[in-house]
Amino acid sequence: MIELGTIVKRFGDNLVLNGISLTLAEGSVTGLVGPSGGGKSTLLRCVNLLEIPTSGTIRIGEANLSFSPGRKVGWPEIQRLRRQTGMVFQNFQLFPHQTAIGNVMEGLVTVLKWPETKARAHAMALLDKVGMAHKADAWPSTLSGGQQQRVAIARALAPSPRVLLCDEPTSALDPELADEVVEVLSRLAREGTTMIMATHDLRLASRVADQVIFLDGGVIVESGAPKQMFSAPERERTKKFISSLSATHSYDI
Repeated sequence: MIELGTIVKRFGDNLVLNGISLTLAEGSVTGLVGPSGGGKSTLLRCVNLLEIPTSGTIRIGEANLSFSPGRKVGWPEIQRLRRQTGMVFQNFQLFPHQTAIGNVMEGLVTVLKWPETKARAHAMALLDKVGMAHKADAWPSTLSGGQQQRVAIARALAPSPRVLLCDEPTSALDPELADEVVEVLSRLAREGTTMIMATHDLRLASRVADQVIFLDGGVIVESGAPKQMFSAPERERTKKFISSLSATHSYDI
């Protein structure tokens, strides 16, 4: 269970998130859509505390934290909650000095102190899951964008997080390479992986998500099942946004 209670995030005088409350079931996939600057990425980064909320509460499983202006959150508290999450970034963020398998093993060996043999076996199983076992010894610079993102997904899954957070996982890829990543994420969803993903890719959201949340101006404007949200949204602001994406992209939703 993931619970966000009245999450507020300010950067100085700029109010980026304004009272976001969500309850997400384990095994569910939630798509965050909305215009750039609407709060999608900031909300993801607040969930794993790359950004500390100004106020509100976060609960992931048994780990929970409360935030208030002026309260400093300790590193042990941050680590306890962050270890419940895995993060997939827009631009892959692989370690260039590590091979594919080295990237997946790194956190297991360095942070979790796993023996190298155990970490390598687990990393190979994850690379196989994302269709990258044949590239285990390849350097990131020799991989396509889609391949790098699939390695990044394996790395995020390595510590067995309770929730996988994906920040625009296909936006840096051309359509053919994006298909590789969409297929991997679809398979993870079918296997019951809990995910929250920020995306402009309606095809990704429609294929993978159980529910879609439209964020604009730091608030939840509308939420619902992908088919309803993308074909018959209720709010005028949502309709305008979906129309703008559909006019510039060809989506089978």
